[in-house]
Amino acid sequence: MNGLGAYALGGVLLIPLVFAAILALSPGYRLCARLNVVASGAGFLCALVLIGQRPAVNDFLFVDDLNIVFLVLNTFIGFTTSVFSASYIRHELETGRLTPLYLRFYHAMYQVMLAGMSLALAAQNVGLMWVAVELATLTTVVMVGIYRTHEALEAAWKYFILGSVGIALALFGTILVYLAAQPVVGEGLNAMSWLQLVAHASRFDPALLNLAFIFLLLGYGTKVGLAPLHAWLPDAHAEGPTPISAVLSGLLLNVALYAVLRFKVVMAANAGALAPGPLLITMGLVSVVFAAFMLYRRRDIKRLFAYSSIEHMGIIAFAFGMGGPLANFAGLLHMTMHSLTKSAIFFAVGHVAQAKGTQKLADMGGLTVTHPALGWGLVVGVVAILGVPPTGVFMSEFLVVSSTFARQPLLAIPLVVGLLVAFGALILRMQQVVFGAPKGESHPVQASYVPMIVHLGIVLTAGIFLPPAVVAWFQNVARSLG
Repeated sequence: MNGLGAYALGGVLLIPLVFAAILALSPGYRLCARLNVVASGAGFLCALVLIGQRPAVNDFLFVDDLNIVFLVLNTFIGFTTSVFSASYIRHELETGRLTPLYLRFYHAMYQVMLAGMSLALAAQNVGLMWVAVELATLTTVVMVGIYRTHEALEAAWKYFILGSVGIALALFGTILVYLAAQPVVGEGLNAMSWLQLVAHASRFDPALLNLAFIFLLLGYGTKVGLAPLHAWLPDAHAEGPTPISAVLSGLLLNVALYAVLRFKVVMAANAGALAPGPLLITMGLVSVVFAAFMLYRRRDIKRLFAYSSIEHMGIIAFAFGMGGPLANFAGLLHMTMHSLTKSAIFFAVGHVAQAKGTQKLADMGGLTVTHPALGWGLVVGVVAILGVPPTGVFMSEFLVVSSTFARQPLLAIPLVVGLLVAFGALILRMQQVVFGAPKGESHPVQASYVPMIVHLGIVLTAGIFLPPAVVAWFQNVARSLG
């Protein structure tokens, strides 16, 4: 069992790196696109094996019930996004926005990015996790600026600067955790092992842990996109290729959130340390309310959904801050549903922007008339992300709100206000885009609808029926998060 699990984990981590080297040298769009899909699909299959076949724990890597949720979701969306990317990037190549050289670079960096995120999730060593998050960040930075326009380079530079500040704060927090652990578990790898940290956290110096968590929350919270640490996110979404927008919202934000959750468990194991819940609740509520009102001011469709991601990451942070089996279950479910729904929305938005030749909302209209499949796909995606029943997002938001009303009814008021404000903003914006008389240009696009349909199908099905095995799995993880 351990042998098969070890091979599967090796596949998740090494297949992307091997194919990255191959893609960097492969000529031609068609070959690169197919190799990118094959590599991403193989990584997803290896992650599925890990559900039942766990590798033995070592000093650097491990798989448990928590990170397998993230690994499967990460590789699945990485695979479906690579399928969407094949049709999207073909259009960018045909219109001259990407050259053959940048095309090879794009596909190679895509695989390096997937490898970095998977390594961060599977890392047993907190230092290795930090390195992997930095690797994933740097690859997305260069991909955001791949169009080499003034706006794209400005967005990439802004992302790099703010991301570097965040990752530096996270590094300082990681060092402080090591200093807190070293007198108890000794020097070396033991003081950086997740399992050792959780097992002995009750004996760590609470003052050092408190300081460490503040830096870690600010550092990794920048990557999560929580307000007021979100400034890089709208620009990165608006100026980078749309597949990267899908990956940012669906995957990279989750990886940073995973790091925060791991350290939250360490903090909870020390009775003298500050409670991480109120900090997450505060940042979550600020993100929800702030992003909800900012949605009304967006004029760019990708920026619109970037702020929607900030709102939903706030909901997730709030749920995990509340803690307890029900709220943690709701947070896990909402994270999964948001990742699937938001990536599906970006699949539609990417082709919509290509069909209209613009990302400006004012120049769009009547999509259900000019491009029915894209228009109605976007409608379903928006309905799903708004939490309209019977979608999976409705189920997760209902659980978050109901658990909050049961325990802290006053906190439920700003949460519900934020949800309602965001609901109105997205309905208003989408109504002018998908319905009414057609506006602006209208170009034919060879869109790939399968990834969008698959994601939305899962989200709609989850709102009606969740397999008992998935419920039991999420409940077990929810209990472990405290």
